[in-house]
Amino acid sequence: MSALHTVVVNHEEQYSVWPADLPVPAGWREAGFRGTRAEALAHIETVWTDLRPASVR
Repeated sequence: MSALHTVVVNHEEQYSVWPADLPVPAGWREAGFRGTRAEALAHIETVWTDLRPASVR
């Protein structure tokens, strides 16, 4: 079975994947999705449609 990953987001609304068994790094929070790395990346593609940081939108 593939390792479980969680989707994380920072204050600029930028997304990333993070191993679910590790603490989320400072400045990031869980975005509410867990799955394989491929599933997490696919989820990010659907929710992160504007890649600009929030501060420049």
